[in-house]
Amino acid sequence: MKAITTLAVFTGLAQAAPHYTFPKLAGTSDTANFQSNGPVTDVTSDAIRCYERVAGGAPDITKFNAGSRITWEVAPSIYHPGVLSAYMGKVPSGQTAATWDGKGAVWFKVFQDMPSVNGGQYIWPSDVMTDMNDHQGKSEVSFTIPQCIENGDYLFRIEHVALHSAGSQNGAQFYISCAQITVSGGSGSKAPSNLVSFPGAYKSTDPGLLINIYNNGGKAYQPAGPPVFTC
Repeated sequence: MKAITTLAVFTGLAQAAPHYTFPKLAGTSDTANFQSNGPVTDVTSDAIRCYERVAGGAPDITKFNAGSRITWEVAPSIYHPGVLSAYMGKVPSGQTAATWDGKGAVWFKVFQDMPSVNGGQYIWPSDVMTDMNDHQGKSEVSFTIPQCIENGDYLFRIEHVALHSAGSQNGAQFYISCAQITVSGGSGSKAPSNLVSFPGAYKSTDPGLLINIYNNGGKAYQPAGPPVFTC
């Protein structure tokens, strides 16, 4: 997938309105749901990493300054209730973000939203609600690239996990995309910690993925994956 300051316009929105993508510009490789908008549900699948199709042209790499914001458009919007997170993975020396596959324990979490509780239900910051049963989410989300990381090529991974059907195992729906970026202006003062791999970061039985969000008993939400890396 191609990264730009705003990742934009998907052309097949009407095919599955309840689902959504984090889209791209034309001329780069697509995610596997580019026509159906369907999610990944198997956390042990390689698709959980970036959900990329095998075929496609060589992606572009976009420049970002450390400490700046990267913004993604959602097509059409985040429709289902659930948790939004973002990860980065440092491209190994001698490789490039355009071709690196993201394998290995290289991913660190740079963002995690957490819900409030209303009437026993979780309400996420990505929701824009008219009532407790009407989740009409954001059509654009932004994240900050940590200022303290090393310069170089990275994959930037966005993930929204829809939890409306997560009361049964493998019911959580993952909407994922990755962007190829190169970072400059980083201080390199702190190495990312709590690195994970995809697959490997999640289990289908994690409390944040196997959960009834409509009757949580007032318990605090436990997000899947590592804690957020901070500078």
